[in-house]
Amino acid sequence: MDYKPGGECPSDAALEHLLMRGGCEPLPRRRCRPQSPPGYAEPAPLPKSLWSMPPDTSVVWDAYHPCRNYSCMASRGLGLDLRGRREKGLWTRDDGALAYSVDTALAAKPKGTVRIGLDIGGGGGTFAARMRERGVTVVTATTNAGAPFGSFVASRGLVPLHVGPARRLPFFDGTLDVVHAGRELTSDWMVPGDGVAMEFALFDVYRVLRPGGLFWLDHFVFPGAQLNATYAPMLHRVGFKRLRWNAGRKPDGGVEKNEWYLSALLQKPMT
Repeated sequence: MDYKPGGECPSDAALEHLLMRGGCEPLPRRRCRPQSPPGYAEPAPLPKSLWSMPPDTSVVWDAYHPCRNYSCMASRGLGLDLRGRREKGLWTRDDGALAYSVDTALAAKPKGTVRIGLDIGGGGGTFAARMRERGVTVVTATTNAGAPFGSFVASRGLVPLHVGPARRLPFFDGTLDVVHAGRELTSDWMVPGDGVAMEFALFDVYRVLRPGGLFWLDHFVFPGAQLNATYAPMLHRVGFKRLRWNAGRKPDGGVEKNEWYLSALLQKPMT
């Protein structure tokens, strides 16, 4: 953590990520300047920026990153490819089972009452982009685990929040209309199998939601035996009300590992 005050901040993204996963603050360097990307160019204007790949010069490529450009990152399936069909199709179709659309979720509340929210572990910010198209401002909580997700989200004209899995969410009590959390809740965002940390996180989601606010659990991954033994009772214990609930076996390798998905639209009670 040594650095020269007034100089350039050293880059230790791998160490920073390990600290944040353990519940610690990012490296406390308060009197240094982060390196600026060479050849930096202005981002595309809104709304074009929502679906435009940012220039490679928008970020400093750290040694922690396996690539040195966004084309390489996109090829690794990290949710950083805005040119393909996959990202542009996310959350646009409701299959009546695990895949919910943003329009279906928003229809659970009176029109216009879902205004601000949070996407936990939101990667490249596509959920926030989809919600912005519908007039909803969503902050994307992400870390730079293996890719410059924060810079990527910001380049799209969206707001990245640099916060780790064990941190208390930096929002006032009872303020958000919606919180979205996907499979990242059990991967980079949460220590796998840590039920105590999970319960802490769920209670914090409940805290920041306003009465009547929505918690959208999206393709949450878990061992099949734990649905009724652990997670369903935990969500009930936290206090969420079920609006929609779908569980199904994870198709890609889930049969051997007995992994399942859970998608649910939950609500914080009004009283």
